[in-house]
Amino acid sequence: MPVTKNATEMIALLEQELTLLARHQLSSAANSPDLELDRSGYQLLSRLELSALTLKQLAEAFRLDISTVNRQIAALRRKGLVRRAADPSGGVAQVLRPTATGLALLRRDRSVRHTQVAQVLEAWDPDDVGRLQALLERFNTSIEALEGQSWPRP
Repeated sequence: MPVTKNATEMIALLEQELTLLARHQLSSAANSPDLELDRSGYQLLSRLELSALTLKQLAEAFRLDISTVNRQIAALRRKGLVRRAADPSGGVAQVLRPTATGLALLRRDRSVRHTQVAQVLEAWDPDDVGRLQALLERFNTSIEALEGQSWPRP
């Protein structure tokens, strides 16, 4: 009869695998010469692709200090990947939007990342891939519920 792991052991094993997943970072620009954006640029552009946000809103969404996000956005602006625009709701603060160049670069890098993930999962059964996606979505939405802040999905 197989020995079953108790909840504490399963949580410890899951935490270890999540740590390894973060370490592997399949699609980091440092590990892939095909990628143009660094991790923060990719994440910021991905979020701004879904909706324009102020600097403060971005900092809150990523749970980062506003000065950190400001530095990251400044780097994207210098490269012409993000622009400031008037707040469509009439607010005083300006919102940030990706430029056409920023969106093109984001979509190009996203395609590379999709190829990388597909390579890892090439030998997997499609049902297993679907289960993994569903479980990761459930895991992420559980985190979002605990934090009281959902992440928009396309």
